Amino acid sequence: MASARTRKWTDFLTCTQILNIMVILGFMFNYMLRVNLTIAVVAMIKKNDTNSTSTSESVQFDWTEAQKNDILGSFFWGYILTELPGGRLAEVVGARRVFGGGMLLASLLTVLTPAACYANYYVVLVLRAVLGFFLGATWPAILPMAAKWIPPTERSKFIANMMASSLGAALTMPLCGYLISAVGWPSVFYVTGSIGIVWGVAWFFLVFDSPAQHPRITIEEKLEIECKIAEGGGGKNRKPSSVPWLKILTSGPVWAIILAHACSVFGYFTVVNQLPSYMDHVLKFNIKKNGLLSSLPYLGKYAMAIIASYFADRLLRSGRLSVTVTRKAFTTFAILTPAFLMVIQAFCGEDAVVTVVVFTASLFFNGAVTAGYLSNGLDIAPNFSGTIFGMANTLSSFGGWLSTKIVAILTNEQQTFAQWRYVFWILVGTYAAGALVYLLLGSGELQRWNSVEEEAVNGGGKEMQPLKKDEKEVLA
Repeated sequence: MASARTRKWTDFLTCTQILNIMVILGFMFNYMLRVNLTIAVVAMIKKNDTNSTSTSESVQFDWTEAQKNDILGSFFWGYILTELPGGRLAEVVGARRVFGGGMLLASLLTVLTPAACYANYYVVLVLRAVLGFFLGATWPAILPMAAKWIPPTERSKFIANMMASSLGAALTMPLCGYLISAVGWPSVFYVTGSIGIVWGVAWFFLVFDSPAQHPRITIEEKLEIECKIAEGGGGKNRKPSSVPWLKILTSGPVWAIILAHACSVFGYFTVVNQLPSYMDHVLKFNIKKNGLLSSLPYLGKYAMAIIASYFADRLLRSGRLSVTVTRKAFTTFAILTPAFLMVIQAFCGEDAVVTVVVFTASLFFNGAVTAGYLSNGLDIAPNFSGTIFGMANTLSSFGGWLSTKIVAILTNEQQTFAQWRYVFWILVGTYAAGALVYLLLGSGELQRWNSVEEEAVNGGGKEMQPLKKDEKEVLA
């Protein structure tokens, strides 16, 4: 029976609301730990310009441009290794440990970053790779938690919390800029790392893997969550004792998610990473100097994620559209709209205003993926949603690396609009291919290999816990 103290705690916020807040903050700080170096590194390297008026008295380093890029890229060496294992590990030991532990360890490494820089260039490379290793496991870990906490008709909104990473990026840029000018670049890592540590401690105190494991949840909230999940098919969701790898790897709906995710993220990385270079070299307009314009794409993507997820969940609750139609509609909208915008860019991209509008709008509309393929793994296989997301994010990480190589090859010593046109047409084709594959192969139906027959498990492996006597009294 919930204690009086428990009821006072939940008078203001339910455990589900606390979970949502912690996940939003978690993804904000997740991206903060990831991008802080990209901002600080500018102040960390010695400038050859004798007229430099830098006010920072912090130690600077003689890193070459190649060494700087290696340090920035080393994050992905570790990041890509733990996407798939992280998703599967969360299914086995719980997302609380994987997500919270990964964030806490990455935060500790962030605080140690200045010391690593003072020690040796190679120490920084290793530290950033290990930091990427821990953060790589966090993203796919959150879907298994959603399967146990969030009813099917509310999952789009919960998955939209992941897009708080965009909000984190938008807030990190001005914060780091202020810290560098006021205190020096080491403060960037001390402050962001400390924020992550505080969040990590709070996470382990406030968040648990399922309502049944939460020590402070009220019986009413616990039963409401479990009953809604059971009504949505969760009651028959008996987890197999092993991963059906062959069935997963030969599943059309799984590949629809993976390929749509890869194409969408390829476009995202290209826009975010290459837009500043295009604006600077081709249009002679430094977008990084305009804080508002730098933040607009991130803020827009998060805003659309919230809006689209709200409408998707509302449609699912009303029963007007099936899960399959809902996911396909929002995925097509989120991926195909940027494709049309890139067509406009290919013809009118010599205008700076048009370029800013097109790139900002493309990221804004792309935020609707939270109501599309990003939530789809929970529809078709909640027991293996972490594994599916890990597979998708692994491929998309390669896409981020590939986009930089493609742009480098096409624009090598030819920073002209004519050369950049090829990049825009590649984006058109990539976006369109992702939307087409998802339209053909995507599905919102629960896959048979997600679960086993109840009698085959002899009552074991259930996600739902038997009702206790006092819980039955509440239902009565």
